[in-house]
Amino acid sequence: MKFALFLGCNIPVRVPQYELSARAVLDKLGVKIADNPEFKCCGYPIRNIDQKTFLVMAARNLALAEKQGSDLLVLCMCCFGSLKKAVHVMKQSHLIHEEVNGLLAKEGLRYSGKSGVKHFLSVLYHDIGTDVLKEKTTKPLKGLDIATHYGCHALRPSDITEFDDPVAPVVFDALVSATGARSLDWPLKLECCGAPLLGVNDSLAMGLTQKKFADGRRAGADYLCVACPYCQMQFDRVQKMMASRHDANPYLSSFVFPQLLGLAMGIDGHALGMNRLELSTIESFCGVEKNGSK
Repeated sequence: MKFALFLGCNIPVRVPQYELSARAVLDKLGVKIADNPEFKCCGYPIRNIDQKTFLVMAARNLALAEKQGSDLLVLCMCCFGSLKKAVHVMKQSHLIHEEVNGLLAKEGLRYSGKSGVKHFLSVLYHDIGTDVLKEKTTKPLKGLDIATHYGCHALRPSDITEFDDPVAPVVFDALVSATGARSLDWPLKLECCGAPLLGVNDSLAMGLTQKKFADGRRAGADYLCVACPYCQMQFDRVQKMMASRHDANPYLSSFVFPQLLGLAMGIDGHALGMNRLELSTIESFCGVEKNGSK
């Protein structure tokens, strides 16, 4: 099993623990990863401003993956949604597809649709399977209650992303359960984290985030678990900023799913980047893991 790993822009700079933990987990699962230094932005920041530029940016990455004969394995949900959108648009319009390929031809590239786009969670669930994950779990996280946050761009629009049921998703919950932890049913699990509004309307963005924290705590969550760098930055770095202003107390710390899975698989916490979290220390988290209690 081999994929071309697509990191996007934010993960290497702002959420390096996502890459560290994903690589560690995939290596232990025997999944081969091909890196490509030519991968660039997915086009997400300009998607609603200039569609042609967005499509060329996205299709360039797809063409590079196709050239190396691999599907894209994407960690960021925004990148995943953006790349899936580009694939969908080019499938719907032969004229647009050929126009994009005409621009890619200047670099000797062409996208014919042979390479697919898969999110990290989809690969774990569909390609590897929860039974295998359970077999690889050597330190089950029993007694740990997790509030899964699905994020918006993998679930919607569902006919384009084809990730999970947008109203009653199960993929993320099943993956968390495979670690031995309990995935909680909480009312706001599918609501936006607030990150898209940060910098535009900070008050509204943080209000949405605070509601998520309060709802997760009411449900009995020990931690939030995410699979998107934007959501993780909002729940970790922005929550720390909110806490310094007394807007969020007590904390409800967050981490990315491969960190949870990696700990259950017996991978060292530092190798998973647990020490890079703003609000949750590796000592407190591993204390839960070792003792099986809160």
